[in-house]
This record gives sequence, C-alpha cells and structure tokens, in this order.
Amino acid sequence: MTRIMILAAPALMLILPGCIARTAANVVTLPVRAGGQVVDWSTTSQEESDRNYGRKMRKQEAREARERKKEEQRRRRECREAGYGNCG
Repeated sequence: MTRIMILAAPALMLILPGCIARTAANVVTLPVRAGGQVVDWSTTSQEESDRNYGRKMRKQEAREARERKKEEQRRRRECREAGYGNCG
C-alpha cells in the first residue's frame, strides 16, 4: 500500500496543480462573470424590447376590439329600442 502511494504521489503532483490553477482562475473570474450577469439582467436587448412592444400592441388591439364590439352592441340595442327596423 505504501509503495502504491509513493508511486502515485508524482502523478498526483502533476494533476493537482492543474486543478488548483483552474480553481484559482474560476475564483478570479467569478466577480467578472457575476457582474456581466447583473448587467444582462438589468438591460433589455433589442429582441426583448421588440417582443415586449409586440405583446403590448396585441393587448392594446384586443382591448380596442372589445371596446368596439361593446359600442356596436350598444348602438344596435339603442337603435332597436328607438324602433328602427334596419339596425344592422
């Protein structure tokens, strides 16, 4: 068992510095990546802006269509109540 550890020690010494260097690089770049993520969350891309504008316009058009339909129904009802026959 001791021989295996003695033989494995040089191999581990070659592998561990890479792990340590990679971990150190991750620790160093973490604030930069986190800052980039915050900027991404706080800004709106052109695609997102277009999508949001399209959604807003569709909702507005749907609301206007409902209002037109209600107004048309009200106009027809008032026409019929007034006694006109061609209230189309």
